[in-house]
Amino acid sequence: MQEKDYLSILQKYWGYEDFRGIQREVIESIGAGRDTLCLMPTGGGKSITFQVPALAMKGVCIVFTPLISLMKDQVEALRRRGIKAAYITSHMEHEMVLTILENSIFGAYKFLYISPERLASSMFLNKLRRMEVCFITVDEAHCICQWGYDFRPSYLEISAIRDYFPDCPILALTATATKKTVADIQQKLRFREENVLKMSFTRDNLAYIVQPEDEIFGGIVRALQSIPGSCIIYTRSRRKCQELASQLNDLGFSATFYHAGLQSLQKNERQERWRRDEIRIMVATNAFGMGIDKPDVRLVLHADMPDSIEAYFQEAGRAGRDGEKAYAILLTDGGERKRMSTRLAQQFPKLDYVREVYEMLCCFLGIAEGDGLNVTREFNLEKFCLNYGYFPNTLVHALDLLDKAGYIAYRDEDESSSRLRINVTRTELFRSLYPSDERLILAVLRHYGGIFVDYVFIDEEMLSRETGKTTDEVYQIFLRLSQLHLISFIPRKHLPCVTFRQRRIDKEKISLPAQVYEERRKHYEERIKAMLQYIEPSSDYCRSRLLLRYFGEEATEDCGICDVCKRKKGHSQPEEAYETLRLHILNQLREGPRNSYELDFAGFEAGLLEEVVDRMRANGEIVFEGPLLKAPQQS
Repeated sequence: MQEKDYLSILQKYWGYEDFRGIQREVIESIGAGRDTLCLMPTGGGKSITFQVPALAMKGVCIVFTPLISLMKDQVEALRRRGIKAAYITSHMEHEMVLTILENSIFGAYKFLYISPERLASSMFLNKLRRMEVCFITVDEAHCICQWGYDFRPSYLEISAIRDYFPDCPILALTATATKKTVADIQQKLRFREENVLKMSFTRDNLAYIVQPEDEIFGGIVRALQSIPGSCIIYTRSRRKCQELASQLNDLGFSATFYHAGLQSLQKNERQERWRRDEIRIMVATNAFGMGIDKPDVRLVLHADMPDSIEAYFQEAGRAGRDGEKAYAILLTDGGERKRMSTRLAQQFPKLDYVREVYEMLCCFLGIAEGDGLNVTREFNLEKFCLNYGYFPNTLVHALDLLDKAGYIAYRDEDESSSRLRINVTRTELFRSLYPSDERLILAVLRHYGGIFVDYVFIDEEMLSRETGKTTDEVYQIFLRLSQLHLISFIPRKHLPCVTFRQRRIDKEKISLPAQVYEERRKHYEERIKAMLQYIEPSSDYCRSRLLLRYFGEEATEDCGICDVCKRKKGHSQPEEAYETLRLHILNQLREGPRNSYELDFAGFEAGLLEEVVDRMRANGEIVFEGPLLKAPQQS
């Protein structure tokens, strides 16, 4: 395959003039049949690196990805470009899964997206071996590291696919990986030779700032007043997420919140409104992030310190993907070390506690000793905590340890699909519809057979995109038709599930292997230590260089825009230059509040400008009210 052919595919389907970064290198590497690990920061265009070469080759590209929402988004994006793609999730009916697999065998799809858990199905493996596969893509490949910050046990099974397709190369993709993680990914996926292609993680337009605050909420407000534009605020708990969004709305900001406990319709609606700038601020847990397609985020705020540099770098990196100036601000109040100690105890509860959770879980879900192999039950975590007196945070981590030790599979992000059945004849149905409903019902009839006979699972997001209606409008139409008894509609619901991977055993026989507990605890402590070093207030080391060094990349120069660099630069600025600019700003504000872009700063150095503005704000000489800058005595 010649370079010009890859380029013509890019231009035909994506409309880009040329590849960027290391995309071409990765494409040529996988096109030449080489196992390839691609390290590319958030927003670097990882999907292009497997989608373009797959279109140039015979056979289907199998894509392993950890989240259902990512699968759906990428498949829909491919379909809009006229590329045949499909995904399989655990909530699909058996017949639908079978149809997709059979169609893949006959070459109906170029891309088949699946979760690694699918490899536990013998039916899937039997179908898979009959497919013509061009290569295998493993997205979020860092999930394969057992001691990593986002380990998924099912990722360890992916390498077995090499036994079915010994000549197929593997493309592993990740946005964050240390040297040790890079080696681990290649070893676990049985790379035939080491082959790592890495894009520089340097972000020249992104200012990393650690901001000490006596009161975190006040720091959030000041940052929002100082930096206009779209914003993400990350916080750890769902409750805090909701409370913070409410507080900001009360102050006149436009904010919403996002966490794993919301229904899919709510998540999609909120993300879309934020993406379209109808809402400025998204307050979120780390459930928000993967697959975000919004390049003009100007500010990412962390109201709580993340557990690791990897998580922080990935979340902070969602700012400024358009190349324009952006800020990643981590707010601290000095209590991080104590909170991290508490978090460590929650993350790794004692073995006796884990054993008790296992026994109570079996009782709660009605699993008798010796029974339960491959049994899946809905799990109401809130009711379980209420019945047995557990605190949710520590409980979830105990379930996670039981998951990683192989006793259960616990999934909190799973969600059932909505179901629909039409109760009347086609003629009666259309006679009762509003004209605005017809396009939606026609789309339903086009995509779902047997709907007059029995319930079928439906995808509101797909119907929304096809009809131009919002997902909420789709939901409301189905609800109204259901109230008229024209259809029967069962909305989707958030459905945490537990699957027992083994038969129930006596709790005293529960053990946690070293790689699940001791080794992971040790690496977790190391990651916490690195994060605490990053926020160290006495540090005079450039934030950007510190982050890059963690990932094995040495920068030759300071970034010049982080808080450390600005502080050092400020110390070197002559006091005369500071005073000149200070008076220049105050003179312009005498006429009244002004947008910052209306002020004349010609002839002043950018680094000095930022330093002077920060010092004037700290001294109370100027304040921000939304986008307006003014002297505080002005009404």
